[in-house]
This record gives sequence, structure tokens and C-alpha cells, in this order.
Amino acid sequence: MQTTHKFGGCPWKQANYNYGDGIIGLHEEIEHFYRYILPTPTEHAVRIEVVKRIESIIHELWPQALVEILGSFRTGLFLPNSDIDLVVLGRWEKLPLRSLELELLRRDIVKAGTMRVVDTAVVPIIKFTDSKTQIKLDVSFNMSDGIQSAEMIKQFSRDYPGLGKLVLVLKQFMLQRKLSEAFSGGISSYSLILMCISFLQLHPRDNFHAQANLGVLLLEFFELYGIRFNYAQIGISIRHGGCYNRKENTFIGSKQSALSIDDSLQNGSDVARSSFAIVSVKQAFQWAYRVLSQAVYPQGECQLRHNAASSSILGCIIQITDELVDYRAWLHENFDHLVVVESISPLYGQINGAAAYVTLASGAVEQRIYQTQPQSVPAFHHLSNICPRHESSSSSTEEPTTAVIVVSSDEMDVCS
Repeated sequence: MQTTHKFGGCPWKQANYNYGDGIIGLHEEIEHFYRYILPTPTEHAVRIEVVKRIESIIHELWPQALVEILGSFRTGLFLPNSDIDLVVLGRWEKLPLRSLELELLRRDIVKAGTMRVVDTAVVPIIKFTDSKTQIKLDVSFNMSDGIQSAEMIKQFSRDYPGLGKLVLVLKQFMLQRKLSEAFSGGISSYSLILMCISFLQLHPRDNFHAQANLGVLLLEFFELYGIRFNYAQIGISIRHGGCYNRKENTFIGSKQSALSIDDSLQNGSDVARSSFAIVSVKQAFQWAYRVLSQAVYPQGECQLRHNAASSSILGCIIQITDELVDYRAWLHENFDHLVVVESISPLYGQINGAAAYVTLASGAVEQRIYQTQPQSVPAFHHLSNICPRHESSSSSTEEPTTAVIVVSSDEMDVCS
């Protein structure tokens, strides 16, 4: 059973931080959630080690095969309990899913009871949990489109600095409501990211620099897809700067049509064609919009204030379970030996707590982590009842530090 009794459900909150009220406080919490949920060097090293073990087994079976990392691990937009997506590229008359399944079972790689081979899907896949690290993996064959998709997302992340922060909050939101799997009718991570990209592309305020107010953006995302978006008649496309398309087929049977998202890498392909539970997704977004609106724009004197350690605006819609906190601690207790820390001279960085990984020619992974002086929180000027919050001079006293960690082992406008 998933609980939040031990850690309170909001471990990203900083006890000694003086959070602002309303939308400013929500922005600050999103920033802190992002820094909390980012992979630590140990968590990154563990995933590299898992990939290398699986890759070595595949190369023993098929020496000429190529193993590529896909999905959230490749883009960096993964939660601590996210799957690792791998694709095996090679030549076979028939995809060797069963051969790999048997070898993984023989090597005791798979946690008992977790092996599942989905060979009837559009994309045949092997799903299992690694017995050593408890990390889930999805392995497919000869589906190289995922590589292009991941590289495209990485480029959009550079274009829109707030994209990754919104995505990780939304992924946690969808995950805890069991709406994050396309095979069960929910929205896949890829679809969710494309929805975020479209939202940013078509936003009326074209100012999504690094200082954009994330609280406002999150609220507006929920408002768009929870209340305003016409799922029955409108489809999403991120091509050519983004647009909405009128849908040809507006209903599935007698029900409202599912979410439709154009796959920019394959003409005529609908990324979200399996999302038949879009009504539940829309209701979840609508609920989140109303809850957050009440929290950041309350009536009278009932405004939720962040000076109390127990209060959390972001915690109204997402929670981190005790089990996940304990799992991350377990990973560090058992796998810290995979990480080697090398001290270097302090430098001012520009990443603000984000992790940047560079794979060296030797196969090692170099991660640069920067912590800069706290910056003032961006105000949202569109709403007249929200005033900018000015940081006190004491907020910039923290000394900037730098570390390099070397991980051992590698209403809507519609397009015509």
C-alpha cells in the first residue's frame, strides 16, 4: 500500500525556505520539486549499470546488434521509478523476443513474476523488472523512430527551458492516478510531452525564457486541456511552430473521440490513438485546475500560506510516496560505490540545479551539477490581483559551488 505518513508526501519542500504566497509560492515549489526529483549521480549510475548488463547479454546472443537507449532516460525527463526503454537494432527474419526472454530468465536478470512479452502489439515489446535494482525495463526491436523522437524532445527542451520542469510535475500527476500508460487508455509520456510542447508553442505570451513563472504555466496547462480544449473536433500538431488541426473522425463509436496528436516524424500517424480514457484524463486536469486555482487565488483571508512547513500548494495535486523515498535511499545505500566524486575549483554555473550528463570517449559519464545564487522569482503580470514578490537581500548569500561527478561504467486557432 502506498503511503505518505513517514515523509509527509512533499519531500521537495525546503524547511527553512520562506515561500511566497499564491502563484509565486507555486512557482517556487515547482522549482524545488524539479531539483528534488532529478536523478542523483548514484541513480544515474545505477541505470547505466543496468543498461550495460542487458547490453552485454544481447551482444553475446547477437554480436552485431546495436542497443540504443530511448524514452525518458535518453531525454533526461524521467522520474526515479520510470522505466528504461531500450531498442535492439539488427537483422532477423522474425523478431527474437522469445529468445531474449529465455536468456534473461536463465541469467536470473528478471525479478520473479515480472516478465511479460507483448508480441501482438503494434510495437512488440519485452517488459520486466531487473532483480538487482528493481528498475523496470521495456525492450523493443528495430523501432528506431524512438531515437529521433528523443532527440527532438531534447531540442525542444533547449528551446523551452521550462518544458522539463512542467513535464516532470505532470508525469508525477499522471502516474499517481494510473493515467500514464497508453495500453490502459491513458496518455503515454511521449503524448504528454507533445501536449506540453504544443501548449508552449501556441501560448499567447511568447516569453518562455528561463524566468517564466512555472506556477502560471502549470495552471494554464490544466485549464487548456481540462476545460477549454475541444477533444472531439481538434487535433494537436507541433509541426512548423505548432497548430491545431480539425479532425476528420470526431467520435469513436458513440463516445467522444480520443485525443489526437500528429506524429511529426511519421505522416498520418496519430501518437495518441490508444488513449481511449481521455475523458478520465480531462476530468483529472479539470480537477487539478480547480484545486490549484482555489489554492493560489482564494477568496477572503483563507489564502494558503507557505510559511507553515506543513502547507503545500503543489502538494494539493501531487504526492511523493514513502515507498519512493525509501527506494531512493536504498539505491544510495547499495550502489553509491558506482560513483566517484572528483573535486574541482568552484565555478559559477548556468544550469540552476539541473544535471548535465556527457558521455566521454572512454565510456564514462561525466555529470556537471551547478548551484548558483538564488534568482528572483518571475512575477506574472497578466493577472491584476497578483503582485511580484521581491526577494530579500538575504536570499542571495548562498555560496555558489560546482562539482563534477564521474560515473564509473558509461478560443482556438485551427490550421487549414
